Amino acid sequence: MTDFKTKTPDELQVIIAEAQAQLELLQRNNHKAVIAQIKELAASINVTVDIHEESKKISKRAGDIIPAKYRNPNDSHKTWTGRGMTPKWLKELVAEGRDKCEYLIHD
Repeated sequence: MTDFKTKTPDELQVIIAEAQAQLELLQRNNHKAVIAQIKELAASINVTVDIHEESKKISKRAGDIIPAKYRNPNDSHKTWTGRGMTPKWLKELVAEGRDKCEYLIHD
């Protein structure tokens, strides 16, 4: 058994990475074995199964691009999605008495 108390942080990171890789390999192999077992059991009773595996779900925030909702009339490259902090250009226009609805992007 490894004595983790004597390991450096770098050595522990290597051990963790190797353990995670091994765990993922075992889980993949187990997954394949379970699917094979399901198909074998189904075949034993003359039934066919079609297994649809779900792909890993990606967080909505991770990859989704949110379309711009507002556009700066003075610089069309500056846009805002309507989420997060209001950009300075829009704050200034609203402070001048303008309505932010004027800057909505209409498709």
